[in-house]
Amino acid sequence: MQGSQEIRQALSRVAELRQTTGGKGPWAVALQAVKRLQAQRFASTYPDLLSNPTFAPSATFFLEELYSAKDFSQRDAQFARIAGALERTFPEAVLATVRALAQLHLQTEELDLAMAQTWCLSRETSDATRYLRAWRSVGQRTSRDWQLATVLDIGQTLGRLTRKPGLRLMLKMMHKPAEMAGLGALQAFLESGFDHFSGMAKAGEVAEFLEIIRSRESDWIDRLFDANAVTCETDLARTLGLAPSPIP
Repeated sequence: MQGSQEIRQALSRVAELRQTTGGKGPWAVALQAVKRLQAQRFASTYPDLLSNPTFAPSATFFLEELYSAKDFSQRDAQFARIAGALERTFPEAVLATVRALAQLHLQTEELDLAMAQTWCLSRETSDATRYLRAWRSVGQRTSRDWQLATVLDIGQTLGRLTRKPGLRLMLKMMHKPAEMAGLGALQAFLESGFDHFSGMAKAGEVAEFLEIIRSRESDWIDRLFDANAVTCETDLARTLGLAPSPIP
């Protein structure tokens, strides 16, 4: 049961990282600020996808489940509880997706916490400036590229899985038992992923959607690491709807 063990280990580490902030204090406030800005940046980067009838469900799923600032502890605990059952019940592709999600979740939490720690040390008044300086201080370009590649892999897999009618029927049959077992958050995530991608998959638009994500996120990664700092801060502030910091 290597797959289920990897899921449990990743989510256990996520829980440990959450305890680092204690849910309150400067680190917790900074962590929420970092996550909020990232979610806001995503939403402001894809207004066309979020308003497109074909792409909006999947873009919303990405925003709420991969880029959101919300608390995933309940869902994580449920994933960890039934990791073994997932391995026994679902096809390998589903388990691989959950395993990738758990690893992505862990990587994101590690990077966000590192940025929050740097954020706390900053005396900048502009959120865009603080975010950029925290990003560059943390670095880890390889980890950022891995994050994006994993997000795209999850999207590709969901697109394929939604074309398997037997799998969706299995999820539908699990709905009430999952709720009765206290696994509602996990069930909602699985159903949401399948349902949000199903329309796009039927229309043959998965590849186009993921290419837009790849192109724009790669561009942001490049700018956040390599662009002139003042130019990047201005672009980021504009995207977030914030006033840019004055040029010294």
